[in-house]
Amino acid sequence: MTDNKAILSDYILRRRYRRLQPLAALVDMDGTLYDSMDNHATAWELMCKEAGLSVSHDEFFLYEGMTGAQTIDLLMQRCFNRHATQDECEKLYHRKTEIFKTLPEVKPMEGAKDLTEIMKEVGMRRVLVTGSGQSSLLGRLDKDFPDVFDKGMRVTSRDVTHGKPHPEPFIRGMQLADVTPSQAIAIDNAPLGVKSAATAGAFTIGVVTGPVPRAELEAAGAAIVYDSMRECADAFPQLLYDMLTLTL
Repeated sequence: MTDNKAILSDYILRRRYRRLQPLAALVDMDGTLYDSMDNHATAWELMCKEAGLSVSHDEFFLYEGMTGAQTIDLLMQRCFNRHATQDECEKLYHRKTEIFKTLPEVKPMEGAKDLTEIMKEVGMRRVLVTGSGQSSLLGRLDKDFPDVFDKGMRVTSRDVTHGKPHPEPFIRGMQLADVTPSQAIAIDNAPLGVKSAATAGAFTIGVVTGPVPRAELEAAGAAIVYDSMRECADAFPQLLYDMLTLTL
């Protein structure tokens, strides 16, 4: 059983916060709210093969959280020893998006809806913080997670200059929620996302939902790691209670 109070006490002392106030939840989308990462990896792999880029399927789980342009530029540098042009970024990402839409429809992650309902019930401000700009999933949020993420409470790849692992996406999320780092909880399933949130100062929960091991989420800065979104949802009420009642 996770010793929340020991983890929280250690976190507060390391960050030199006076206390933690869980006023806002900053939540990733792909691999966290939706079981979509395998489709994303497949779409990236197929697009890259068309473009003559040498890649492997599972490496895209490690790039999760980057903007599409960042990912394409990284691959261009690795394969062709040059930066991608803006035109290449736009055309290749568009092609990747087209392929993604042909793949079987992804489903919400088991436990994700329960977790967001808890956030609503306790009055937390909810902000989506995703490296994606794909309308195919962003357009489903209102149907799959009704009244969870208002239109003005979403940070996508279109809203930032620097994607994850840079802290900008989660800093932007805190600004939208009008909270300080000690008032924010971030939830992400990828090392780059965890690093982004932790660097921004949020109490960061890592969730294992794919091939990336928990050790990599811990190394990236996750304060707590759960082995599924179901486990995260089940543990979340107690974590909130322990945050609110902790005395040092």
